[in-house]
Amino acid sequence: MTITIQYTFLPQTDPEAALGFYRDTLGFEVRNDVGYEGMRWLTVGPADQPQTSIVLHPPAVDPGITDTERETILELIAKGTYGAALTLSTDDLQGLFDRLQAAGADVVQEPMDQPYGVRDCAFRDPTGNLLRINQA
Repeated sequence: MTITIQYTFLPQTDPEAALGFYRDTLGFEVRNDVGYEGMRWLTVGPADQPQTSIVLHPPAVDPGITDTERETILELIAKGTYGAALTLSTDDLQGLFDRLQAAGADVVQEPMDQPYGVRDCAFRDPTGNLLRINQA
């Protein structure tokens, strides 16, 4: 039996900013761009890994969420205290760090050796989701 990760979901509050970050800065390909009732769902991923994708979705659109809950989630996102996290890996951590920093990405942590044996750095995407990037 083989189990693979096909999709992970991250909220996005600005589809164009999300495209700028994931497509233009990280270099991911856009696999799907779906609009519905004034909202957009974007699916992106590394070109050499077609089996794994990130779905960038409008936050708080689940049918079971109340208007009050939706407002609270959007307020937390605006304050930068609500978001998801994703860990990526690269064979050139410093090169990717330099590219993201030059593009104006929000640096959370510069590349460093962690006590648990990983060298990594961290950024926030335009919505505030935390992206850790490990040296492969």
